[in-house]
Amino acid sequence: MVVIIPEPENSRVASFTINFTVTRLTIRLHFMVGVVLFMALLASAVNKSHAESTPQRIISMSPAITEILFKIGAGDKVVGVTDFCSYPPEAQKLPKLGGILNPNVEVMITIKPDLIVHHYDSIKIQDYATKLGVDFLPVKLTTLDSILDSILKIGQKLNLTANAEKLRLKLKNDINFYKNKLKSHRKKSVLLLLGDSEDPMRDLYAAGKNTFLGELLNIAGGDNIIPETFAEYPKVSREYIITKSPEVIIIAGPMAKLTSEQKKANMKRWAKFTTIRAVKNNNIHYIGHDYILIPGPRLIKLIDQFAKSMHPDLFTESMHPEIFTESKHPDLFTKNN
Repeated sequence: MVVIIPEPENSRVASFTINFTVTRLTIRLHFMVGVVLFMALLASAVNKSHAESTPQRIISMSPAITEILFKIGAGDKVVGVTDFCSYPPEAQKLPKLGGILNPNVEVMITIKPDLIVHHYDSIKIQDYATKLGVDFLPVKLTTLDSILDSILKIGQKLNLTANAEKLRLKLKNDINFYKNKLKSHRKKSVLLLLGDSEDPMRDLYAAGKNTFLGELLNIAGGDNIIPETFAEYPKVSREYIITKSPEVIIIAGPMAKLTSEQKKANMKRWAKFTTIRAVKNNNIHYIGHDYILIPGPRLIKLIDQFAKSMHPDLFTESMHPEIFTESKHPDLFTKNN
């Protein structure tokens, strides 16, 4: 005879509880795996959408903008520049689009840009971009603060914010180097002349205080003799220069790129005005570099030139070797930084 012993009630309850718990854990595990997979897919979709929304074919409508783009690591996305964009050298190889006043719309259409970066007052460029259905980014490059702000604005638009911040910080640190070095020294009266410098008998154009060049002069330890009431780039006569008698005269711009013989001839013309302190003390300087007229990242080089012209006893060639030395930092700001 087989005797069947009934299973205890408490054993059946325990078995049911174990099975229920295992089932619940399995469901929870599946749910968690599902959540992880969903989040991964969502992140992938967001990253893909973000990448697709970042401009890949950029037109630059000013030399300063071109330099900023290359410096923050967006040079490989620049597909067109103006006729005046010559730095860095890579920019010279890109398709040319004319200038702000005469942009070549046919070339614009041909290179198929998805972003045009231009100066804020270039209404014609903005109109062309609108008609072509191309996104545009206006930036302001008229003062030192606006230049630094525009660097960040461009970086944010191109998803290169970290690089833009690095560039801004480097420029600010370099500027502070000069401010700290000069803060206990008297500013020297200075006149910054632009344009044709070969004949000082003619009226010449100067840089006023309310310009980015005026700001850089101030940072470099200069006291601009052009008052704030004048135009930004006023025409000044020899009579005005004689009356103000600046301690330093800086002649800058592409036309100031003179040979030693040309400088000697120019100095002979200035020698007629013996009452001007800069003439009397042989304190006339020439800066013929192209970056004098470009409100971009190379502005530190310009401050350096100004400072050495006005305060040669404080600044030597080896004073600040880290300032924008391309050979030491050829690719300081790259997309991987």
